Amino acid sequence: QGAAGAGAAPAAMEAREPLRELRGALRAVLARVREGEPGEGREPFELPRFWDALGQTFKVTSQEATKLSLAFSGPPLTSAEDCRKLSEDVQNAILAVATVYYWLPKGQGTTLRKMVRDATTEVVEGMIQLTETILSAPLESLSQDQLISTGGVWEACEQVSNLPRVQCHGFHPFADNQAAVASALAACLGVVKDALEEMEHALVEGQDPYSDIMEDEELGFRGNRDTYWSEADRKLLSSCMGLMKASKACLKKVLGVVKAYGKVDSPEQIAQLDDLADIANEISPSVDELALSMYPPMNQLTVRLNAAKLASVLKKVLEITKTSHVCPPSEEGWVQFLTGAVDHNMNKIKNFTHGQL
Repeated sequence: QGAAGAGAAPAAMEAREPLRELRGALRAVLARVREGEPGEGREPFELPRFWDALGQTFKVTSQEATKLSLAFSGPPLTSAEDCRKLSEDVQNAILAVATVYYWLPKGQGTTLRKMVRDATTEVVEGMIQLTETILSAPLESLSQDQLISTGGVWEACEQVSNLPRVQCHGFHPFADNQAAVASALAACLGVVKDALEEMEHALVEGQDPYSDIMEDEELGFRGNRDTYWSEADRKLLSSCMGLMKASKACLKKVLGVVKAYGKVDSPEQIAQLDDLADIANEISPSVDELALSMYPPMNQLTVRLNAAKLASVLKKVLEITKTSHVCPPSEEGWVQFLTGAVDHNMNKIKNFTHGQL
């Protein structure tokens, strides 16, 4: 078996050479997709046509991944010629995906572009991963890693059908910048909801969130201030919770008006939606930072600074909403109410931490 194996190895190495070239080519495509700017096409751009073409290229890529994986899943050895043909087909499929991504003009909205770019990147990365797995696997044997990598490409290709859609009159539903921004806002809202629930849970655990872990038998009580909130901490906490709740309400309301009134009929409307998505994206990291600083031992000054940062992001979101097309006069009431709620909680936080400055 050793002699036969030794003879097969050089042939197999040669057969896999096209795969090494493929890997290099795919990495180049990935770099271009990550950094490149889509061109403003000369032809009039049609969104439904774009989505059909993208869906088609993702489907072909998924099929090519299957063929490639099957060719290297067991004996007999794949010939150098077959390997070259397979590699070319994979490369062409990936180039088609990238080309269609490049059709999408900037004017359609940066949030939509980012969403499509992320989906495209994931497909190319999945294919690179599959190629590398085959190259590093023992000859002609189907490894668990190869199965996982193949599944990874399928999953990445499926994603195009899960991208947010809008129902268009008489058309197959497809995503535009309004759908993309609504999807981005919904994702932020999910993160903020989780952070708020976690914090509420910690507060309900009682005076001492660590009591279950750090019961001291001998002392009978615990003298360690570092592990629970003082009375002063708790007063400050309730206003911080007020700010976190305002963040959730703010995202919920903005998501509602984007769905109800968001339009993509003019460059201005598309840009306003992008501005909303960009600033709303800052809410969840700011909420997380505030929440982390609220755990004992609490540094009240750090809490105040993080609260101020969150408050300023929320005020900006409300301001941008109010001046955009998604906020008709009938919606101005809640914008005013939430602006007041942010100010009210922030003023209380300033009062409680006055002595810290």
